Amino acid sequence: MKPAGRLARMLVRLRRLTRNDQIVLSLLAVVAGAVVAYGSLGFRWLIGAVQYLFYGDAQEYLLSVASSLPWWQILLAPAAGGLLIGLFLKFIMPGGRPLGVAHVIEVGALRSGRMSLNQALGAAFVSAASIGVGGSAGREGPMVHLGAALSSYLAKRFHLTPSITLTLLGCGVASGVAASFNAPIAGVFFALEVVIGHYALHAFSPIVIASVVGTIVSRAHLGDTPAFIVIEHLPVHIAEYPAFILLGLSCAVVATVLLRSITLADTAFSKSPLPVWFRPAVGGLFVGVIALMFPQVLGVGYEATDLALKDSYALWMLLALIVAKTLATSLTIGAGFGGGVFSPALFVGAMTGGAFGIIAGSVFPELSSGVGLYAMVGMGAVAAPVLGAPISTILIVFELTGDYSMTIAAMIAVSVASVTTQQVFGGKSFFAWQLDRRGLDLGGGRARQVLAARHAEDVMADDFHIVHEHITMDKIRETLRDSMDDHIFVVDDNDRLTGSLSFTDIKDIAFESGLDHLINARDAARPHPIYVERLESLEKVLGIMDSSGLLYVPVIDNAENMRVVGLVHHRRVLTEYNKALIDMHAEEHGETKSR
Repeated sequence: MKPAGRLARMLVRLRRLTRNDQIVLSLLAVVAGAVVAYGSLGFRWLIGAVQYLFYGDAQEYLLSVASSLPWWQILLAPAAGGLLIGLFLKFIMPGGRPLGVAHVIEVGALRSGRMSLNQALGAAFVSAASIGVGGSAGREGPMVHLGAALSSYLAKRFHLTPSITLTLLGCGVASGVAASFNAPIAGVFFALEVVIGHYALHAFSPIVIASVVGTIVSRAHLGDTPAFIVIEHLPVHIAEYPAFILLGLSCAVVATVLLRSITLADTAFSKSPLPVWFRPAVGGLFVGVIALMFPQVLGVGYEATDLALKDSYALWMLLALIVAKTLATSLTIGAGFGGGVFSPALFVGAMTGGAFGIIAGSVFPELSSGVGLYAMVGMGAVAAPVLGAPISTILIVFELTGDYSMTIAAMIAVSVASVTTQQVFGGKSFFAWQLDRRGLDLGGGRARQVLAARHAEDVMADDFHIVHEHITMDKIRETLRDSMDDHIFVVDDNDRLTGSLSFTDIKDIAFESGLDHLINARDAARPHPIYVERLESLEKVLGIMDSSGLLYVPVIDNAENMRVVGLVHHRRVLTEYNKALIDMHAEEHGETKSR
């Protein structure tokens, strides 16, 4: 074959490869993993730069720095920083708010992974400044948000389809978690569990690639060391398993208190007469007051968490730090600072586990594996319900500590804490709470939003009959005979819905001629019928039907006039939902083929 022919054949093969979505996505995953990892490193550098301006030192362990500073600097640094952050949000980002993982979940479910890079960069600056001035928050959530935004920007530049964009969004999340924690496995599962929502192979492979690349970049610059070092401990004994169940229950209580404290603080600041831009200054001042007694609460708190894992605190200090960190984190987030909750959850969990370990060790000293192990298990058992990601949390704790000997203990405590928080206390994860605050429930993804956006009046039919409650049995029989459907509703003289009728309801008396003028529609009808209003969302309509077992329900104008205006069939609502799923699938695959 001539050289020109070989070259032409190679070009044809290369063109075919570039049309293969999986290959293109894998290559972009490498790029996204590296870009996000360097973005995460830049974010950490920015935290250090802000911290240097306010505390005179950029090192990550702020506790050691704060211990040598004068009291007025510890008190005023968070307050002054909060004031500047509030002014930045007011004048530079009007209407802006700190963004994190909840926003990533939202854009993944509703906007096909499309994010604004400029907005993300502004949010990253606010979060880095919040942590740098001593705000009691985590850096992981903002890093995940920044990573997702960078990946979304790549997808926009390459004009990718919604399905590929969503997967690339997961790549950014995975790389952000991996680079933040030096935890590639946890990065993969966090992206799949929290953002993508499934473990399909077409998404799994690129996300693994991005997570690995992010880890490589992070280790090249920061070294291959776990975030926390746990002192040696005895092997876990099977007789300790009941203790880990109790630890899980304890952590469920602590996690619930942490979540509800954040909610209460947010509500209190929202209802306060303070201007929005001034609230971070007030919250920062309160954090500074707490830090005067417990400087461990400042920043991400990794140093204090590490000390708890090394059994360096007495029982009273561990209990005090649980309260102090919970208050400081609630004030920080409620006042409007940026930052996440993962680091605070790890902090509070370590203190909870450490305190439980001291108490358990004093009761059964011969069975205790060590305070450090209980502190490590407590980290995961508090963080899991707070994040709503038990699988990812277990993996993150493993990779953070580099200790795999406590696998069963962590799984027991995390499972108990997650189930107890959700089922017993009715608690939602921090991300779910943030979405609820915005009026969003994304449990069913984009297809479910179609049901939430449409109303009963959009799908109601007119295949029903109305009879007045005073008509007698012979008239009811005529109505049933003339009707092709068994949908009859009873109304009073004011046309208000009072009951429903079907052949089943009257079959025992319908042919008793002597009862024709003795029983009327009101006597035979089922009273208090289930109904929906015409502006009720199809999501709620479907829930009412599923819970009641009804295949159709009447639609009324409103609850005041109770006038029947239509009928909604269960099959019609399901058809709308299935149509939404099909349209999503066709849109993604159709665009993929036409790309």
